[in-house]
Amino acid sequence: MGDPPVTVVGIGADGWAGLAEPSRSALRDAELLLGGPRQLDLLPADVAGERRPWPSPLVPALPGILDELAGRRIAVLASGDPMFFGIGATLARIAGPERLRVLPHPSSVALACARLGWAAEHVRVLSVVGRPLDALRRALAPGARLLVLSAGAGSPAEIAALLTGAGWGRSGLTVLERLGAGDERTVTGTAAGWRGGSDPLNVVALECVPDDGLHPPGETPGLPDGVYENDGQLTKRDVRAVTLARLAPRPGELLWDVGAGSGSIGIEWMRAHPACRAIAVESRPERAERIVRNAAALGVPGLRVVTGSAPGALAGLPEPDVVFVGGGLTRDGVFDACLGALRPGGRLVANAVTVQTEALLAAAHAGHGGELVRVQVAVAEPIGRGAAAPGGAGFHGWRPSMPVTIWTYEKGDAP
Repeated sequence: MGDPPVTVVGIGADGWAGLAEPSRSALRDAELLLGGPRQLDLLPADVAGERRPWPSPLVPALPGILDELAGRRIAVLASGDPMFFGIGATLARIAGPERLRVLPHPSSVALACARLGWAAEHVRVLSVVGRPLDALRRALAPGARLLVLSAGAGSPAEIAALLTGAGWGRSGLTVLERLGAGDERTVTGTAAGWRGGSDPLNVVALECVPDDGLHPPGETPGLPDGVYENDGQLTKRDVRAVTLARLAPRPGELLWDVGAGSGSIGIEWMRAHPACRAIAVESRPERAERIVRNAAALGVPGLRVVTGSAPGALAGLPEPDVVFVGGGLTRDGVFDACLGALRPGGRLVANAVTVQTEALLAAAHAGHGGELVRVQVAVAEPIGRGAAAPGGAGFHGWRPSMPVTIWTYEKGDAP
């Protein structure tokens, strides 16, 4: 027979009293009980198995712990639903789901929605446990309802400060403490007016309301140029929207943004879906620092920034699903390195403004296939001195931008 499964038991702040009989039976039967000190302390004395708190850091130690304890009856305690931002999902990834038996408890999110009267399917759930607080910015939208899994007693005040600084100070903020326990407490206010301390065990509920005059960025690619800190090295919004359409972000894919400038392509790639990943490669240190600031401000602090010149800076990076080249394509070795790094079926999109880079893309199209298009945008602007007529009508003319040539290639295409 194989090893007995590792039983993962979800437990709430109400402790033993809130557990169903199958969970209680699994805990009584275990030779060894693993969990956080708070969770282990919730068990009564007649649960006789050896109690062992998790080490810190936990995740690197898990494979060794599981190997050491192979063959023993193990129960793991988890907060609420173990498969929802919990240890159960981590164990399934490391040990394999076939080694687990999971007995869930209502999650803090389910309890929070029940207390608030919120429909769970219309609520977005985020976590700041071991994650950058700036990631919350991506989810802020007028009328949005968010539940934030807190990292501790300080999280509500930190979240309130972030919202207030970002122009969302009017948002409703509710802190639900010790959900399910006998001393459960709910505190309600606004982000701008938040002053209270909080219990370490809490969930933060947000009802997003923008301050007067705030114009939040939209969901689709082609954000206004003004939301980016830049020195002029920026793919403008209309060309950016076309470029992102050709990059075609898909959940879980990794993008290399080579010659990233202000980082707009990598940032909007990551904004397309929470699972999208990107690495921005930029040769100038001051621009690389600017990309970090732009990514944080637009809610994707997970954008990885590599400071260095391609092709050298590309060595050792994870294999990309998609590559965008916005600058440096005429440098020796850049084209070959980017094309060679793509997995079969991967996509490469390159933009050219100069005649020299356009010639390179024309040659790439002739040699490899794909699709070659040219995009030019013209903007209506006032013309002539004293053009403004009474009532502000005035005269306008079309001012064209420089044309941009875009080559789109899927590895495996033939000319």
